Amino acid sequence: MLDKLKAIKSRYLDVEQQLSDPGVVSDLKKYKSLNKEYKDLRPLIDAYHEYTNILSNVENNRNIVKNDDDPEMKEMAKMELNELESRETELLEEIKQMLIPKDPEDSKNAMLEIRAGTGGDEAGIFVGDLFKMYTRYIDKKGWKMELITQNESSSGGYKEVSINVTGADVYGELKYESGVHRVQRVPKTESQGRVHTSAVTVAVLPEAEEVDVVINPADLRWDTFRASGAGGQHVNKTESAVRVTHIPTGTVAESQESRNQLRNREIAMTALRTRIYEKEYQKHMAEIANKRKTMVSTGDRSAKIRTYNYPQGRMTDHRINLTLYSLDSIISGDIQQIIDALKVSENAEKLKAGESIA
Repeated sequence: MLDKLKAIKSRYLDVEQQLSDPGVVSDLKKYKSLNKEYKDLRPLIDAYHEYTNILSNVENNRNIVKNDDDPEMKEMAKMELNELESRETELLEEIKQMLIPKDPEDSKNAMLEIRAGTGGDEAGIFVGDLFKMYTRYIDKKGWKMELITQNESSSGGYKEVSINVTGADVYGELKYESGVHRVQRVPKTESQGRVHTSAVTVAVLPEAEEVDVVINPADLRWDTFRASGAGGQHVNKTESAVRVTHIPTGTVAESQESRNQLRNREIAMTALRTRIYEKEYQKHMAEIANKRKTMVSTGDRSAKIRTYNYPQGRMTDHRINLTLYSLDSIISGDIQQIIDALKVSENAEKLKAGESIA
C-alpha cells in the first residue's frame, strides 16, 4: 500500500511542477487536464500524509509501552496507541476506496432522457413525476438544467422529456438512474381501484465534447419545423425548432425549446455528439460488465432497475435489493441515499475484482 501511495505522491509532485511550467500554462487544454488531475489527487495525498504520520506515532508509542520505565507514560501511550490503531484501520479503508479508479466520464455533464414505456396514459403521467423528481434533485445539488425537448401526451403527461444537466460530477451521480423504472399504483382513470403496473425508461448519457466526437459537417442533414407543446404561441408561428440527422449512422437529435433557432442548433449538436459517443461508450461498459457478475452502472436502459409501489409507499431498487418505505420523500427528489448505496455496492464490487491502482 505504501509503495502505491509513494508512486501517487511522485506523480502529484510531477503534475505540480508541470503546472508552473510556462509552456504548459500557455496550452489551455493540457493545463486544464493537469489541473483537474492535481485537484483529484489532493485528497489522496492528504490521506497519505495522515497515514504515514499515524504509522510513525504508532511505532513511537509501541516503543514507549515496551521500553519506558514510567508507568504513567506507558498508560498514556497505551491509550493513544488504541486511538491511533483504530484510526489507522479506518483510514486504510478510506484510502482503498480512493484508490479505486474512477470512470473518467464521471466528471462530465449529462443528457437525461425519460420516455414512456408500457402502460399507456399512466406511463406518460409517470414520466412527468420522474421529471419533477429529477428537477428537484438537480436543484438540491446546485446543478443547472436546460430543456432539450418535451413531447406532451394527451393525458397531461409526457411521451418523452430530454434535458441537459451541467455541474460537478453530474454523470457520476446520475448514471445509476439508467434503466426501466416501474410504477405500481391506481390510475386516476381507474374506477375499480385496481393497481396497474406501468414502465418508464430513463437514459443518462455522458455529454460528448467536440474533441470526443469529430463530425464532418457534410454528413449532417438539418431540418427546421414548428415546435409543438409547451413554449408559448411563438412556436406555432416560426420554424425555430431544428432536427439534425447524422447520415452515416442515422443518429437523430432535435431541439425545440428555445425561440432562437441558432441556440436550438447548438443544443441539437450537443445531443447528437452525445448520442454518437454513447454507442462506443456502451461497448466499453459492456466489456467491463462482462468481467463482473453484476454491475449497477452499466447504463443498460432495458434492465428493470427500480419499482415505485404507491399503495405500500415503497421503493425497491432491484440491483442491490434496497427497499425504502419513504416513497413520498423519494418522489420529491430525495434520491441521494439511493445513489450513495449504489456507489458503495459498485465500489465493493470493484475492490472484490481487484480493480485498484497497481
